[in-house]
Amino acid sequence: MTTAGLTWQQLRDLKLSQLEDVGDRWNEVSGRSDASRTQVDRAMSARLRETQESESAEAALGRLKRLSRNFHYLHTECGLVRTTLNGLASELAEPQRQLRQALEDAAALKFSVLEDGSISYPAVVTETLTGDQREASGGKVQGSARLPVEPPGWGGNAPSPFQPLNPNAEKAQVIADQIARAVRAAVEIDVRYARTLDRLKAAKGLDVTEAVLQDVMHDMDAVRTAADRYLDSGIPQSKSPAENKVWWDGLSEEQRQEYLEIAPDLVGGLDGVPVIARDEANRNYLPVLIDSLARQDGDEAHSKLDALQLIDEKLKRPGHPPMFLLGIGDEGNGRAIIAYGNPDMSRNVSAYVPGLGTKLNKDFVEGTMKRAQDTALGAQNIDPSSASIVWLGYDAPQSVDVMGTGDAKKGAPSYNHFMAGLEATNEHSDPHLTAIGHSYGSLTVGTAAKQAGGIPGADDIILLGSPGVGVDNAQDLGVGKKHVFVGSAENDPVTHLPTKEEAFFAGPLGVLVYGDAFDRGNDDIYFGKDPASEAFGAQRFKVDPGPRPILEMGGFDAHSQYFTPEKDMVSAENIATIVAGRPEDVIRDGYR
Repeated sequence: MTTAGLTWQQLRDLKLSQLEDVGDRWNEVSGRSDASRTQVDRAMSARLRETQESESAEAALGRLKRLSRNFHYLHTECGLVRTTLNGLASELAEPQRQLRQALEDAAALKFSVLEDGSISYPAVVTETLTGDQREASGGKVQGSARLPVEPPGWGGNAPSPFQPLNPNAEKAQVIADQIARAVRAAVEIDVRYARTLDRLKAAKGLDVTEAVLQDVMHDMDAVRTAADRYLDSGIPQSKSPAENKVWWDGLSEEQRQEYLEIAPDLVGGLDGVPVIARDEANRNYLPVLIDSLARQDGDEAHSKLDALQLIDEKLKRPGHPPMFLLGIGDEGNGRAIIAYGNPDMSRNVSAYVPGLGTKLNKDFVEGTMKRAQDTALGAQNIDPSSASIVWLGYDAPQSVDVMGTGDAKKGAPSYNHFMAGLEATNEHSDPHLTAIGHSYGSLTVGTAAKQAGGIPGADDIILLGSPGVGVDNAQDLGVGKKHVFVGSAENDPVTHLPTKEEAFFAGPLGVLVYGDAFDRGNDDIYFGKDPASEAFGAQRFKVDPGPRPILEMGGFDAHSQYFTPEKDMVSAENIATIVAGRPEDVIRDGYR
């Protein structure tokens, strides 16, 4: 039997191990390309930036960037070829097994399998329904790839009582159908993978142009679709981080590499997957996302593009602490999860939720990310086994006048899911986790703490520049009031926002308009009790008061300096002390 050029003889003799061997060779090329890209980015380019400042140096960096892009393309495409070949070999194994079993059955019954896949069977002496002994002649049957809907060999009609039946006919039909179905399945697999392999062709030339990069994501999708069965129905959906970890741990190293190459956009954001793997996946996906945004119009796309390009540059430079890219995306106002220090290896880990006005732009890279870096550096001075994360996994409100609880309610479940992932993958039996919320991010953290079970793994909570957290007492945040810490600068306008009832008359920015004289005489602010008040009951630590909003033309400066040692050393050190697991050493302040 032959279908679309594939015969049963070819399927029988196919050496699947040869396909796997070829896949391994492509994998070697992919690995060498990735190592070369790393060498270009982290050694050659980084060294040139540090030692040279000239037009020729800039030209050389441009050429190295092009070389890095070429290596990245090779790494990705060769990895996709490897996955496609391995998927083809894996899926062909089952129809080949079915075919070989059918051939063994035919040989055992002394049937002959003809060149076209039909089965010839011998004559036998049998008894008719009337009791006469007669010879039932032999014959030949052709297989069908369709499942039988009637008893094989009857042709839909009851047998004549005078016509001797050859029991071999029915057995031969079963075997012929098995052969036909096995070949048909193999043909479907072969066509599907051949179509995918045909896509994985590079244009002539040494340069990876934007047009070539545009096709990378399409190639990933094509391989992902073709190899879905081989990859066991793909990546877990809507599973807990603990379940995601079990899935990842159950994969072979080869399977993990294939997922990192064909589905980096999915693996990179999967809580419960180890940090090293998420970082690799997101680094693989970052150039694709950059290219996608570069082809979009509008200020928002360009703003995200600028941020991602800056992040890409930082990732290529050696840094201390080392950076890990745990999440990236262009949905909403943009997504970015950056760690300084390895959260899986560190005993102390903090995850900071930024707030009001935060989005994926240049300010995020140069300001918000630096806050996490400063926290990591400060904590490592106390305990080297410390890491700090900035988590932009939600859309924060962009101005006070549109600030409600909705964004916090949407972000809280995602934050808790992320924290559960940190707990699942950390190599210490009892890691010390700190949840940090700044500005509106403190409401997101507070909302997360109110969910069933609280914030997974959190030992301490730090609230900075908070307009309220949605609860009226620190005890309601699930870690005990002795483990809730508050930094609230006297001249931070956000910490003095009026209640919603007062805002009806004065507007949320009334506290800034009325300046330093604004005093409501109570502990209620925009989202509940003032976390710095005695009524709230948290542990308030000392911070610099910051410049006055009106009298000293400070505006919102006091709201933005909690993490920054150059502007507020006492606050930065207190934050680092808590993150490093030494909260007893913080410098405390009186209630507001």
